[in-house]
Amino acid sequence: MDAIDEEVLFVGTAEAEHTEMYLKAVWHIREKGDDVKISTIAKRLNVRQPSVVQMLKKLAGRDLVTYNKAGVSLKESGEKVASSMIRNSRLLEVLMESSLKIEIDEEMVCGIEHHMNKQFTDALCIMLKCPAKSPRGRDIPMGECCKTSRVKEDIL
Repeated sequence: MDAIDEEVLFVGTAEAEHTEMYLKAVWHIREKGDDVKISTIAKRLNVRQPSVVQMLKKLAGRDLVTYNKAGVSLKESGEKVASSMIRNSRLLEVLMESSLKIEIDEEMVCGIEHHMNKQFTDALCIMLKCPAKSPRGRDIPMGECCKTSRVKEDIL
């Protein structure tokens, strides 16, 4: 078999996906207007509180979050990662419902969102005409690709 005919297989890093899920959980909790605490994160991710503390220590060490007894917040770098994950998942929801006309499958969305790069996300966003809201009415974080597009819509 030629090298051209061979299919390349990739194994994602579970650590990166794990990090992204914690940051996304903080975003979701904050978006709902709830206090972002260790207990709320544990409940949201269905994990034990000691696991959350251990992960928050890692995330704080990587300058992604700050946390103390008062709560958890995203630092600028953590905000970027969480925003990207939220954008990916909500664009996928728009794709499933509006373009593919299929029911939104949360598990599938979660599986795909971690593997989308900026080029793919921007192309998907442009193809979907830079939607501002997900099918569930949640805001979709704006990408560079759609800033002019949304500004034009607001003017019209």
